[in-house]
Amino acid sequence: MQKIEANLLAHDLKFAVVSTRWNHLIVDRLVEGAELAFVQHGGKTEHLDHYLVPGSYEVPLVARKLAESGKYDAVVCLGAVIKGDTDHYDFVAGGVANGILNTSLHTGVPVAFGVLTTDTVEQALNRAGIKAGNKGGEAVLAMIETANLLRQIG
Repeated sequence: MQKIEANLLAHDLKFAVVSTRWNHLIVDRLVEGAELAFVQHGGKTEHLDHYLVPGSYEVPLVARKLAESGKYDAVVCLGAVIKGDTDHYDFVAGGVANGILNTSLHTGVPVAFGVLTTDTVEQALNRAGIKAGNKGGEAVLAMIETANLLRQIG
């Protein structure tokens, strides 16, 4: 059996990042982690475009338009949906997850689900770089590897 793996080099990749203005204190850290990971793995900052949307519910539509544009090897979606006292969280988190998955499957462009879905602000901050690594950076690494693997498949 032949094992096929991709590398984590981004020097010839072009990515789009879609992030939210909502919960920006958390999301800004995710964006910083994403940019740092891209550059540390050989990507050029001029090959990383950043699009801002109002909230997480708007992420899938913009991600789909970017994926369909043919300009990007991958799209990284970043946001934070934090549970509150109503069912709103369930609708937003589920809708965003489904929209991002459908975008990737429909377009064939890898799209990262880097939208935090947490019970508390503290959990979100921890995942944005305080304790549990930076999920924005992790999303970029997953997309670098996936984009390079898709190139090998052809």
